[in-house]
Amino acid sequence: MRRPVMMRNLFLGAALLLSHLMCAVVAYSYCTLEWGGRCAGYSAAPSAALVYLIPYGLGVLCCLALAWFFHRRAKS
Repeated sequence: MRRPVMMRNLFLGAALLLSHLMCAVVAYSYCTLEWGGRCAGYSAAPSAALVYLIPYGLGVLCCLALAWFFHRRAKS
């Protein structure tokens, strides 16, 4: 297997892992803020958990861009 193909697969796997991790973190934070607002008197809205989408989304986009770059290198 050539090196660009390995790197493409590595970054595609990293993007997939990050996207799944992002879903888990955001869902847990949302549920925690929802419970806290109802039972513990938290003042933050549950939608504040969506702020975690920004860094994870940037990481996923960077991994996908690198995978695309190595895909292009593998073709030539």
